[in-house]
Amino acid sequence: MTAVGLLGPRRTMRVVERNVRSYARMWPAFISGFVEPVLYLFSIGIGVGALVGDLTTPGGQTVSYELFVAPAMLATSAMNGTVFDTTFNFFFKYKYAHTFDGMLATPLGVGDIAWGELTWALLRGLLYSGVFLVTMVLMGLVPSWWALLALPAAGLIGFAFAGAGLGLTTYMRSFTDFAYVGLAITPLFLFSATFFPIDRYPAAVQVLVEVSPLYQGVAIERALVLGEPTWVLLLRAAYLAALGLGGVRLASRRLGRLLVP
Repeated sequence: MTAVGLLGPRRTMRVVERNVRSYARMWPAFISGFVEPVLYLFSIGIGVGALVGDLTTPGGQTVSYELFVAPAMLATSAMNGTVFDTTFNFFFKYKYAHTFDGMLATPLGVGDIAWGELTWALLRGLLYSGVFLVTMVLMGLVPSWWALLALPAAGLIGFAFAGAGLGLTTYMRSFTDFAYVGLAITPLFLFSATFFPIDRYPAAVQVLVEVSPLYQGVAIERALVLGEPTWVLLLRAAYLAALGLGGVRLASRRLGRLLVP
């Protein structure tokens, strides 16, 4: 399956349609994804920001703390919007509900399932990110026209985490293993220069942060929102694209071994 699968071939979109129809009856499940990052922005960005004061960006700008935190919350929205569907929900479908067994009884293949599930998760992540970006605009936290690229960047972040989520979930044996998901996501959220500039961390921690996937997204979103783009962003984007593509390909191969006799 090639990257064309993400663009919506017919069989892949049947998987997306199935998810849309399922969630049409469970729309309240989306509420937390809209509200949670906004609450973080108000409580930490604005509340704690009154104590922290202004910060200096890598580009030399002096910005308010809430303006520093907001792009990071945008990146986090994209991550959270995709991770839940490509881990817990994905695992339940293939391990317990046997949803994918039923799909494979149709002309759908394992590649169609993997790309369909990724596309659905990506759409959910984009929805969360889009609502949060509108919130930022209404709060006056989008000072640069470069922010027009912030939503596509959020899509790339979502793609990376969706692909990684699918691939790693195929190795999960039971819901007990999902404790590792929390162990991974929480440190990423807290230590990806989300709330503090990376130079505030000890040197050893900085190295770990620099290679983490969420930091790539935070750095991209912050640079775009603040109008500080550099060529380094292309390398960060390539990192995220490779992570997502590698993950979904791994998921396709693993599903083939797990589901196809």
